[in-house]
Amino acid sequence: MCRDTGGNNRGNMSVVFDTNVIISSTLWEGSVAQKLLFRLMRSGIKVFSSQDILSEYQNVLRRDFEYSDAELMHIMEKVRSFAELVKPTEKVTAVKDDPYDDKIIECAIASSSEYIITYDKHLLKLKEFRRIRIITPETALKLFWQQP
Repeated sequence: MCRDTGGNNRGNMSVVFDTNVIISSTLWEGSVAQKLLFRLMRSGIKVFSSQDILSEYQNVLRRDFEYSDAELMHIMEKVRSFAELVKPTEKVTAVKDDPYDDKIIECAIASSSEYIITYDKHLLKLKEFRRIRIITPETALKLFWQQP
């Protein structure tokens, strides 16, 4: 279903990026996460997010990278250009080691996404939740485009 065989049968597939992958894909030129983002966009695969995830992203940029309000506004515009927002309605308790990560799963449920893309060890430890696979950007590239 998700392998690139030259056709474009993945147009209805969707993913959720964890905050750490949004950071990597938007701040680090040439990162695996950025390469994945560009491929997803070209392939018509939707990237979903929620206000909670984007708020965390913005807080990390302000706290750890010391971006100004003007810079943050510009960066958030770019993120909103590729991330489709959903409003999760179901609360879950899935990540026992870090309940704060549950918002990522809630977003994936609300968007009916097939994958959560993350570097977070607590989420990766789950491997799957309600048929939503939890994988790294490296795994996503291999899985979606059969790259070694």
